[in-house]
Amino acid sequence: MRMRKKPNLHPRMERCGAVWVREPKTMQGKWRSLAPEAKELHVEVGCGKGKFTVELAKARPDILLIAIEKVPDALVVAMELAIRENVKNVFFISEDAAELCEIFGYGEVDRMYLNFCDPWPRKKNAKRRLTYHTFLKRYAWILRENGQIDFKTDNGGLFEFSLEEFAASGYALQEVTRDLHANGPCGIMTGYEEKFYELGTPINRCVAVVTARPAEADVPALPGIPPAEQ
Repeated sequence: MRMRKKPNLHPRMERCGAVWVREPKTMQGKWRSLAPEAKELHVEVGCGKGKFTVELAKARPDILLIAIEKVPDALVVAMELAIRENVKNVFFISEDAAELCEIFGYGEVDRMYLNFCDPWPRKKNAKRRLTYHTFLKRYAWILRENGQIDFKTDNGGLFEFSLEEFAASGYALQEVTRDLHANGPCGIMTGYEEKFYELGTPINRCVAVVTARPAEADVPALPGIPPAEQ
């Protein structure tokens, strides 16, 4: 879904300077300096308008949360929400998931969240899926030993594909479910997830635990992503 262009986007972005990290690659290996008291560093890839982001940060004041969103029109909404809610333990960056090894240091991240990423359903676009093995190897580089990825999607085909990719890429699977909310709402939902729940759409979820990490010197190559289909 394309987001409607936000009016006065640039001034609105500027007013969010307190939570917006404009040069995230300069923070590699130093993210915890933003919240030295935080027990863990969590990263959300594709935070959208920030509902899940802000609710998670409020529920877990003991963590430092870095939320990534490459679409500025969504990013500004998320940042404004965090500021309105006076959340102090979340910061936002505008980058692509392919760049994570240049943004975070080796083993710097404790947990990642991949919520409702684009399924790229055509087989020819499989390399663009954020659970494709080239992405997973790069996540394993920034995650600490036994670090975790929390993955949710409404797309059954993407979920089955992802389970295979996780297992083949050195992750152990836990808490696998194909109907997360079967017995009522479970955990913090994204805005999209709430809509899916109201429609009765099953939500797939798993936790993937890193069991095989690359060596620090062996930074996995950037994923070779083909041009997007028109």
